[in-house]
Amino acid sequence: MEYKEVIKARFSCRKFDGRAVEPEKLERILEAGRLAPTAKNLQGQRIYVAQSPEALGKIDQITPCRYGAGTVLVVAFDKNAVFIFPGGKRNSGIEDATIVATHLILAAADEGLSSCWINFFEPDEAAKALGLPENEEILMLMDLGYAAEGVVPSPNHTSRKPLSETVFYL
Repeated sequence: MEYKEVIKARFSCRKFDGRAVEPEKLERILEAGRLAPTAKNLQGQRIYVAQSPEALGKIDQITPCRYGAGTVLVVAFDKNAVFIFPGGKRNSGIEDATIVATHLILAAADEGLSSCWINFFEPDEAAKALGLPENEEILMLMDLGYAAEGVVPSPNHTSRKPLSETVFYL
């Protein structure tokens, strides 16, 4: 699929048919995340793949928003592998993991899969439930798989403000 088609077609799917993603598709999606740029190329992202009934059960305890997805990616970052920005008030962890997550989402769409960015959960409790190391912070959960039959984007999916309301030249 052409890139412009991918970004137009992709939407947040909130009903999946439950099938797990095939290993070859999953590998290509994960590779797209691996190729994402990170500050100082620190590559602090950590991607956890939940597909087993046990792992998906843990996800269901963390959030009500799995929507039947047969695969969930947990996108986290190593808090010890971040760039501290000038001034010391911010670091690159969240934005690096966000860039990686965006690559994953767009690669999924390119593979003909649906996804949904999930942030309706408590990150510290989720990390504990999933057994993540203390130095890692979860950015998001990504439902990933095949949309259930008849699923379409929400009615306001294509509603966008004009550039004149969101872009300003200095």
